[in-house]
Amino acid sequence: MKKVVSFKSLLALLAIVFVAWSCDNDENDETAKAAIEKNIVETAVGNDALQSLVAALTSADNNEGTDLIGTLSGEGPFTVFAPTDAAFAALLESLDDFDSLEDFDTPEERAILTTILTYHVVSGVAAKSSDLSGGQMISTVQGEDVTVSLEGGVFIKDKQAEEVAAAKVVIADVEASNGVVHVIDKVLLPQAIIDALNSGDMTNEMGTLVDVVVATEALSILEAAVIKAGLAETLSSEGPFTVFAPTDDAFVALLEVLGDDYNGLDDFDTEAEMALLKDILLYHVIAAKVMAADLAPGSVGTALAENSLEIIASGDTFTIGDASGTDANITATDIMASNGVAHTIDKVLLPQSAIDFVATLSLKSIVDTAIATDDLSLLVDALIQADAGLVETLNGDGPFTVFAPTNQAFADLLDVLGDDFNSLSDFDTEAEKALLVKVLTYHVVAGTAAFSTDLSNGQNIETFQGENVGINLKDGTVHIIDATETNAAVIAADVKATNGVVHIIDKVLLPQEVLDLLAEMSLQTIVEIAVATDDLSLLVGALGQADAGLVETLNGTGPFTVFAPTNAAFVDLLNALGDDFNSLADFDTEAEKSLLVKVLTYHVVAGTAAFSTDLSDGQNIETFQGENVGINIKDGTVHIVDATETNAAVIAADIKASNGVVHVINKVLLPQEVLDILNPPVPNIVETAQSVQDLSLLVEALIQADAGLVGVLSGDGPFTVFAPSNAAFAALLDALGNDYHSLADFDTAQEKALLARVLTYHVVPGAAASTDLSNHQELVTVQGESLFAILNHGVQIRDKSAVDANVTTADVIASNGIVHIVDKVLQTQEIVDILNPGH
Repeated sequence: MKKVVSFKSLLALLAIVFVAWSCDNDENDETAKAAIEKNIVETAVGNDALQSLVAALTSADNNEGTDLIGTLSGEGPFTVFAPTDAAFAALLESLDDFDSLEDFDTPEERAILTTILTYHVVSGVAAKSSDLSGGQMISTVQGEDVTVSLEGGVFIKDKQAEEVAAAKVVIADVEASNGVVHVIDKVLLPQAIIDALNSGDMTNEMGTLVDVVVATEALSILEAAVIKAGLAETLSSEGPFTVFAPTDDAFVALLEVLGDDYNGLDDFDTEAEMALLKDILLYHVIAAKVMAADLAPGSVGTALAENSLEIIASGDTFTIGDASGTDANITATDIMASNGVAHTIDKVLLPQSAIDFVATLSLKSIVDTAIATDDLSLLVDALIQADAGLVETLNGDGPFTVFAPTNQAFADLLDVLGDDFNSLSDFDTEAEKALLVKVLTYHVVAGTAAFSTDLSNGQNIETFQGENVGINLKDGTVHIIDATETNAAVIAADVKATNGVVHIIDKVLLPQEVLDLLAEMSLQTIVEIAVATDDLSLLVGALGQADAGLVETLNGTGPFTVFAPTNAAFVDLLNALGDDFNSLADFDTEAEKSLLVKVLTYHVVAGTAAFSTDLSDGQNIETFQGENVGINIKDGTVHIVDATETNAAVIAADIKASNGVVHVINKVLLPQEVLDILNPPVPNIVETAQSVQDLSLLVEALIQADAGLVGVLSGDGPFTVFAPSNAAFAALLDALGNDYHSLADFDTAQEKALLARVLTYHVVPGAAASTDLSNHQELVTVQGESLFAILNHGVQIRDKSAVDANVTTADVIASNGIVHIVDKVLQTQEIVDILNPGH
């Protein structure tokens, strides 16, 4: 019989079908919603249309150790192809000895029923019809596949002959709280049942545990191992047994761990290896029948004498612990056999004898150990590249203790060393090879094989290079202290070799001697430092954009002190400059490039390399631009004072260069010369009006009135001006009639005086922003009559007429006040009387 996973998956099938029956898409949306809120079991039990399924559930649960109801009340998810009552009736009609589900009344017959039902269940996914594709093969809980066909609808094909029609999905995508159901019109049959039917006696279909293993494709390596170890007869005997059966993938994973000498079972060819294989297999066998429902936390003895497994609770299930540090997950349970039960697992369980044996087989010299470890390949390359006989030394008698850096540790070191060291082959000069030797010998302790149990917190150990490494034990992990500020962690300890021990670490250890040499080798010019620092890329771009030879200057002999703004500092500057400067490329005119040069040279002090220890609070330093920057030291942080109100903070100090020193700052410094260029004086009210095209008639009116209004509104103020648009003046001229075609028609002294009174009616002493106005606030004008602010869906200004003016543009700031543009010339009582004679 093919492997059968727990009957618990079956109950999901039955309960979800109830949802399918009970949820009519057009008429019972509320019922459907309520059904989805129920789990599969709750839904199935209360539905009359699923009597056959409920009967099947009940019958299956009568077997000892079966708890379908408990499982299918769990989280799932499941996908269930659910046969209708008619489908079950058709199946029963085809069976000679089974007239109803009640005829499945022996444990063997109930196991057959379970095999059929679990063939309808997919565990671990809720696959809707839109997730299915033609020709798709889906593995069921029973262990065999079903095939999807999408020709003329959705059909599910079982293992019956091609001429036998597939099951049609008659109701798709019925949701429950723990899965999805597709109702089908036929009971699906797996090959195991078909074979039993063809033999004429289904009750004899259940084979021994060996038969179960042989019949299960995913256990082919276990089958071969059982035969090779001579255990087939034992596992075919009366029993009962429980077998934790490792899948083929589990055996493949074990072989990979064992290394190149074990590519398959054929490599277990010595007497000792055959004994090892037998021990491993017996370690998977319990001399009792233990169903999934019988599992409980604790130790359980195995067929391998004096060796136990640990049953470990893990959520709603269990894992199996062996003598290794990795537990096995149970992937399928309750695969019934005539002499016991099997549960598949995803790992080969290893007794202590197997672990010890494998360790003995794989013992190599330190160099061979490194060669055999993929993650130490760069260490091997380094030993060879150093060209100092280190390979031969570490292949010698020893004993040695080696702290072996991983490939990633070497990659991290190369990254730190910069562009001149992209690989270990770049250590190609005599000086560089000598440096590599110093690094490598700092990882070797000669004369002892110090296992982790030999190390103590605070211990100092002299290395072959001559300097000491320190030992720090923290949170159960061994850390190795070198001359840097970052310790290395031992990520794999006590790798035993024939001539010592290896501890794999996550960092290349560096002695002080090497740090000093690297510091000298890695010193770059100021420009090179900026180019190599991602957060200074905009500074480099600015130096190039200025096009004034600054790159060449700062690559010169110096010395220079440079206050280097970060990328974020330049972004802040561009944001402050407005829409005309979206990037440094917008500094593209000669004037703009000249401005950029002034900014950049204000960050450079020539003739000295001033480290932070050379700076003092209150100090003033002349820059290459000509103006001074100030030094402010507060709370241990150095701040640079420019011509603005906001100081820059030094966020990374004392970056030593070959031609000076760099201090990274969080703001672009601005001298007064640049501020004067960037911030010209704010125009007054008249200048503001002259700059706005739509206020040209207002400017004409101020001039035409000839009453000194231009001078007044150019004065100190402050004033609030309600400035009529050109359209507003045009509307007034139209209303005044044929005598006033333009403002030039106000040409008599009397008319000019009238125009002056109209204009001063638009001026209020003081600067009143729109946010300063309140509803119905009285505004006394320079003309003498009042205006009123109306706040209703915007700001309106009420004059002496019946129509309010709308403020179309508010809060135009001038040096001597505020301008609000309005869509109407405000009318004094005098203008109202002129426009409405006789009223």
